Amino acid sequence: MSSKINIKISNQNIEYFEAISFMEERVKNILNKKEAEMIWFLNHDHIYTCGTSAHKDEILFTNNIPIIKTNRGGKTTYHGPGQRIVYFIINLNNRKKDIRRFVKIIEFSTISLLKEFNIEAKTFPKRIGIWVTKVKNKKLTKEKKIGAIGLRIKKWVTYHGLSFNINPDLSYYDNIHACGLKNYKTTSLLELGINISKEEFDKMFFKKFNDELKKF
Repeated sequence: MSSKINIKISNQNIEYFEAISFMEERVKNILNKKEAEMIWFLNHDHIYTCGTSAHKDEILFTNNIPIIKTNRGGKTTYHGPGQRIVYFIINLNNRKKDIRRFVKIIEFSTISLLKEFNIEAKTFPKRIGIWVTKVKNKKLTKEKKIGAIGLRIKKWVTYHGLSFNINPDLSYYDNIHACGLKNYKTTSLLELGINISKEEFDKMFFKKFNDELKKF
C-alpha cells in the first residue's frame, strides 16, 4: 500500500469510544509531527451514533443497542457487524485546506469502487452520503443509501470518516431515520447481489482513495 500513509486493519470489533480515543491521540501526534497519517479499516459492534447535528426524533424505537452522542459531523446512523468503517486521519495542512474537496474524494472513491461491480451511485447536494441508483444496468425505483460520511477536523487534521454496508443486517436501520432522512431506504452490497470480503473491500477502497488523494 502506501509508505506515507499508515494502514491499520482491525479484524475484531472495536469499541466506539476506544476508537475515538485512538483517533484523538493520533491527531495530536500528527500535529506534533510524531506520527504519520493513517487510514483505519475496522468494524464496530451494534451501536447507534448521533452526530453534532442529530435530533432526538431521528431515533424511532429504542432497544438494547447503545445510543451514543459523538463529536463527528452529521446526524444519526447505525454501525454494526457487516458494515466496514474507514477512518481517515489525514493532515490537510500538507495539502489543500479544503474539507469539501476531501469529502468529494471519499465520495468519488466509493462511487468508483461500486462501478467495479456494475453498480451506479451518486451524491446529492442536500443528502450527504453515497446513493445507489442503478444495479447491473437496471435502474432502481428509488435510490438507496449504501455509505454514510461523517468527519471532524482539528487544526486541519481529519478524523472519523466513512461507513459502508458490505453485508450488515439492514433491519437495524428500521429503528432510526438514518442521517435524519425519512422515506429513504438503506442497502448493502449483499442486498445488491455482490458478495465480497472485508479484506477485498479494504484493498479495493484504499487503492481508489490513495489514487485520488495523490491529486489533492
